Amino acid sequence: MIKVLINGCTGRMGTTNVKVFYEDKDIQIVGGTVESGNPFIGRDVGEVAGIGKIGITITDDIENVVKEADVIVDFSVPQATNILIDYATKYNKKLVIGTTGLSKEIMDKIVSASEKVAIVQSPNFSVGVNVMLDIVKRVAQVLGEEFDVEILEIHHNKKKDSPSGTALKLLESVKEVRKDYNVIYGREGILGERPKKEIGVLAIRGGDVVGEHNVMFLGYGERIEIIHKASSRETFSRGALR
Repeated sequence: MIKVLINGCTGRMGTTNVKVFYEDKDIQIVGGTVESGNPFIGRDVGEVAGIGKIGITITDDIENVVKEADVIVDFSVPQATNILIDYATKYNKKLVIGTTGLSKEIMDKIVSASEKVAIVQSPNFSVGVNVMLDIVKRVAQVLGEEFDVEILEIHHNKKKDSPSGTALKLLESVKEVRKDYNVIYGREGILGERPKKEIGVLAIRGGDVVGEHNVMFLGYGERIEIIHKASSRETFSRGALR
C-alpha cells in the first residue's frame, strides 16, 4: 500500500486526484493539504471532492502530514511546490509535480533535489500529450523551413498561467530541431511579413475547456495540424498514477 499526500486537494486537479487515487486499491490517501486561509480547512477531503467522507481532514499543516506519506502529489501553485520540494528532501519523500508556471529558479531546484529523492515533474501527465511531444519533434525534423510553425492552446477561464506549461513543452520539442528560431507570444499591430525563423505561440482563455493544444506546420497549399484535446481532468490524474 502506497501512502499518498495530495497537496492542493480542493482545486480542480486536486479534487480529481482525490477521486482517482481513492479508487486505486494499492493507494491510501493519508493527507489532503492546502494553503493557509483556504475555506475548506477542517472539512473532509472526500466530501469536498464529491465522493463522500473518507476520514481525512483538510489541513494547512503540510509538514506534519508529509511525515506520514510515501509520496507527495502536487498539482497546485508554484509557491506551494517550492515549499514541498524542501519537505520532500528533508523527510526523504517521493514527489510528483504537475504544477505549471514554474520559474527557472524552481525548475533548477527540482533538478538539484532529484539527486536526493525521486521526483517526477511534468506540465502534463496525459499519455496522449507525451506521444504528441515526440510526434511534433519528428514532424519538425522532416519538414523544412518552408513550413511555418504556430502553437495554439486553449484553456478554461480560471487558468492562471499563460501560455500553458504543455504549450511551452511543445515549443521545446520544436526548438530542439529549429534551434535558431525566435519565439513570439501573440501578435498585434503592423508587424510586416512573418519572418521565416519564427514560432508563434497563442493562448486562448474561456469557458470550461480542460485543455486543447494544436501545433500547426503551415506550408503553401497545405498544412499539418497535430491536435490534442483533453475532455476530462481524470486524464492527467490517471497519467500521474502510472
